[in-house]
Amino acid sequence: MQTDFRKELYKQYDSMYKSHISHFDSKSIHKMWSWFDHKYLPLISSYPKESPILELGCGRGYMLEYLSRHNYNNLKGIDISEEQIKISRSKGFDVEVNDALNFFNNNEKKYKIIIALDFVEHFHKSELLLLFEGIFRSLEEGGLFFFHTPNGQTILSPALIYGDLTHLTIFNPNSAMQLLRIVGFNKVNFYEAGPLTKNLSGFIRMIIWKSIKACYNLINLVEAGSTQKILTQNFIAVAIK
Repeated sequence: MQTDFRKELYKQYDSMYKSHISHFDSKSIHKMWSWFDHKYLPLISSYPKESPILELGCGRGYMLEYLSRHNYNNLKGIDISEEQIKISRSKGFDVEVNDALNFFNNNEKKYKIIIALDFVEHFHKSELLLLFEGIFRSLEEGGLFFFHTPNGQTILSPALIYGDLTHLTIFNPNSAMQLLRIVGFNKVNFYEAGPLTKNLSGFIRMIIWKSIKACYNLINLVEAGSTQKILTQNFIAVAIK
């Protein structure tokens, strides 16, 4: 159970923080959903629409809404922020205010998919093993767990990492794999959360991004004798039980 400074911050997490740094207008939401089309939907498209899905840190319910629009109909969400849960619940979703560690201590249901977007970085290292054990235990065999989190080896500004006081543990793919494997996941992959080539602007951004990566990895190769594949501000981890 979280009993430290986070409790006070989460009381007004939406009104005093998220609503000031994020855009929740229709255009921004649809842009986010378009990004989901390319990054997340391919991960779950092979699973039946009735698959039980749990979202950890569901916030205002935008991922649940996206899944519902794609006809996934067995959805559950939890979040520590009562403000955000009220918004998500107003959309008709099965959501509850709960601490994830407490939730998994009492959960007996199995899920086919567990999703955690911008979530795992909010835990102390001492809590993460318990959290990931709960996730693994609550997945069906063949179930999918994926999360999106700030990248500790990004070559971009660390503003995202340090822009939230409740960010406590920052991963890179190696440390994420270390944790996933120790709780039992053997099929693990990582992906950049970078620009999409869905239009001309995205195609140009991708070319520039690949050029930046090549320059950085040349420096890294000279200095350390190695290169890095995942260098975006965030990365996506995908694990199958």
